[in-house]
Amino acid sequence: MTGSGRHADFNFHGRVKPGDRIRFVSPASMPDRQRAFARARALSDLGFKVDFGEHAFAKHGPFAGTDEQRLGDLNAALRDPDIRAIFATRGGKGSYRIADQLDFGAARRDPKPLVGFSDITALHLSLFRHCRITSIHGSLFEDTAGCPDTENRDILLRILSGPGKLAYGSRSDEATSALSTGGAAEGLLIGGNLDMIVTTAGWALPDLAGALLLIEAVDCQPGGIDRAMTLLRKAGHLRDVAGIVVGQFTTAEPHQSPRIIDILGDNLTKLGVPVIGGLPFGHGARPLSVPIGSMASFDTASGTLVVSH
Repeated sequence: MTGSGRHADFNFHGRVKPGDRIRFVSPASMPDRQRAFARARALSDLGFKVDFGEHAFAKHGPFAGTDEQRLGDLNAALRDPDIRAIFATRGGKGSYRIADQLDFGAARRDPKPLVGFSDITALHLSLFRHCRITSIHGSLFEDTAGCPDTENRDILLRILSGPGKLAYGSRSDEATSALSTGGAAEGLLIGGNLDMIVTTAGWALPDLAGALLLIEAVDCQPGGIDRAMTLLRKAGHLRDVAGIVVGQFTTAEPHQSPRIIDILGDNLTKLGVPVIGGLPFGHGARPLSVPIGSMASFDTASGTLVVSH
């Protein structure tokens, strides 16, 4: 089943509550051990039981272990009924190498949230394409003092703990806020990191017809952004999207930011659908977690995205 439809067929049932077990796995690059343990302690302090996959700190070239090790840890967590949520220790690179080999049968039988972003987007997209399972684009982020960011922590807990609605406001200090157009749109919120959306096009990217496509990017270069958007447009992946949600587009070269926004605007205008920019999702300052595969709507007049979870 590949269409975006009106709702996810499998939301994570039973929800996640204190006392439940959460497992950290490393489907992509090797994590910083101290940071991973600090995030685990933050969840333990909230009353969760936390453990790590067998190969969470393995190393194989640029990856956290071989493809078989990373896939084995993730599938073990999907199959284990005692695990109620799965957190990626980090992104980086490598999730796209295993995204088509997940145990989709186990994921359908016992839906549980996968929390991660960046490279982990490949896993979110594949799980939705094959299982229509909601997941969480985000992580436990630290503030400038190295402590868990409380706003994002509280949002993440709300997503994990029960159904409801979350409202996210466009931030005027985000460069992509300039991309907002007039209008409103509604649909399933699908997407994440732009590089991973392009990488999975044709094999793990779900049908985006009727969806709100979320895009965000890191280490942006104008040419790379233009190539990515051009591929998605010309291959027809964006033909029937209902709207575009633009998160944070960060670059190590601030002088490139205006060119990146111009290129994004040029590509998005060609779609002829409502666009809301400036959303706090991605690799920028004070990012927030958001459910992927959930119904959402936005109104550019209010500058607000509302997501049901």
